[in-house]
Amino acid sequence: MKPVRSRVERGHYETRVTTRHHRLVADEPKELGGSDLGPTPYELLAAALGTCTAITLRMYADRKGWPLDAVDVRVDHQKIHARDCDCETTATGRIDLMRRDIVLEGALEADQRARLLEIADKCPVHRTLEGEIVVTTNLLEQLD
Repeated sequence: MKPVRSRVERGHYETRVTTRHHRLVADEPKELGGSDLGPTPYELLAAALGTCTAITLRMYADRKGWPLDAVDVRVDHQKIHARDCDCETTATGRIDLMRRDIVLEGALEADQRARLLEIADKCPVHRTLEGEIVVTTNLLEQLD
């Protein structure tokens, strides 16, 4: 995978993002000092999970020849107290909760729907978010 580059300049939070040959803008809402010209970093993270889920389900249904007409995924990110989470966690304090809602459109059997729900948890971004993530940081004079 080619690196994703993000660049922000003095005086604002608008960030130009470049990946392969695609460009987009990220920003913060006006109430946080941004110009609201694009999604926030957390919205981009939620979008990554949602798009990966939808694509993974589409690919699986296509391979199986199942009548999946469309997949609609909504992801909401919140920071909550660990004690308030209806989940298995050993964490204390605040945790990140990503709530994913999926609608499967098409004449699917109940067992196909159940299997697709299992497959949703196997999408690569989901696995990355639930796995151990290591971030290394290097300070350079400039990027190539």
